[in-house]
Amino acid sequence: MRIGELSRRTGVPVPTIKYYLREGLLPAGELTSPNQAAYGDAHLRRLRLIRALLDVGGLKIAAIAAILDAVDDPAEPVHHVLGVASDLLVARPAQQEEDAAREKAVRQVDELIRRRGWRVAHDGPGAELLAGALASMERLGHGDFRQMLEVYADAAEQVARADLEYVAGGTSRDVLVQGVVVGTVLGDAVLGALRQMAQTDQSARRYGERSAVAPARDGDDVP
Repeated sequence: MRIGELSRRTGVPVPTIKYYLREGLLPAGELTSPNQAAYGDAHLRRLRLIRALLDVGGLKIAAIAAILDAVDDPAEPVHHVLGVASDLLVARPAQQEEDAAREKAVRQVDELIRRRGWRVAHDGPGAELLAGALASMERLGHGDFRQMLEVYADAAEQVARADLEYVAGGTSRDVLVQGVVVGTVLGDAVLGALRQMAQTDQSARRYGERSAVAPARDGDDVP
């Protein structure tokens, strides 16, 4: 296909495609004449991945380039490629004060990782985010929330397994990484929405008033 068709099929403007080509994010097409090139399905997949990283993941061009370098390196295991993408999608929290609450939270996260046998870095973005959240809870007088960690960890493992099952059918590394981007960013939005709905339902069941039963009218069947 020509660049115009590539643009139509992906919704990416031609000037933007040319910019990606210049930056090396998109591989060059096959020259069919001095001024014409042909593009294939691999270009479609790569463009969709770039747009997912940019529009959904909110990543900068430099971060996208780092992910694409890992995707294109055949020596890189798939686990490492997905890890690079996942780490860049999680924004590290702002530096927090190293007070007693922070130190306690870091210990709790370290213990959780060891207890669960999770093969993750103790100083990775996820661990940093969790420690920051637990420290904030401690300062607000909700340190007992740590008792909920195992419940949350069980739910997280179940969701993570489902995420990986969803992307496991990917036919290329581009598709796998795109699935991780969608699952991480949009999946978080879906999970947050479902949690809010479930909390509302549970609140209604636990604290809501029972609906008054309307009196039967003449002629109505009464059970």
